[in-house]
Amino acid sequence: MEKSSYFKILSIILSSSCFLIANFKTLKPEKPCKRFVLYYHDILFNVTNTANATSANVSNPPNVISDFNFGMLVVFDDPITVDQKLVSTPVARAQGFYLYDMKTTYNAWFAYTLVFNSSEYNGTLSIMGADIIGEKTRDLSIVGGTGDFFMARGVVTFSTDAVEGLGYFRLKMDIKLYEC
Repeated sequence: MEKSSYFKILSIILSSSCFLIANFKTLKPEKPCKRFVLYYHDILFNVTNTANATSANVSNPPNVISDFNFGMLVVFDDPITVDQKLVSTPVARAQGFYLYDMKTTYNAWFAYTLVFNSSEYNGTLSIMGADIIGEKTRDLSIVGGTGDFFMARGVVTFSTDAVEGLGYFRLKMDIKLYEC
């Protein structure tokens, strides 16, 4: 290979490196580009609450392996509000599923989409990850979005805000986007 070919290859590598360095963005956990708090309300179907239920157990495994709902899969279409009131007008719907995935304690794995259709936001946020229910706060990943949240990435921090037996729970969702 002659010297001019080496020079061309070296020039391409250096140009590419400069482009990548110039476009590299450092994400700072303490400085999200967008942050807001919403409340997730889940009402599990129990045969008598058809009109009000927002989620249903679709697997119903026999509870012989564990007392912690291990293997139970719940599909949901839950209202999301800006305050703690279930009767408030929803700003989004959480649509997806969670499954109980631990035999020794309550632990769930979520995969869902927040579907926004309000005057403030339009679009979706896709969220997934482990909800270690015994922890005070739990972080799940925001892995994408559409509309106002096109290609968003970030973290949603769950904290349990209310529990009423097995039939209802409310989560506070602290949403932090780092790529807006």
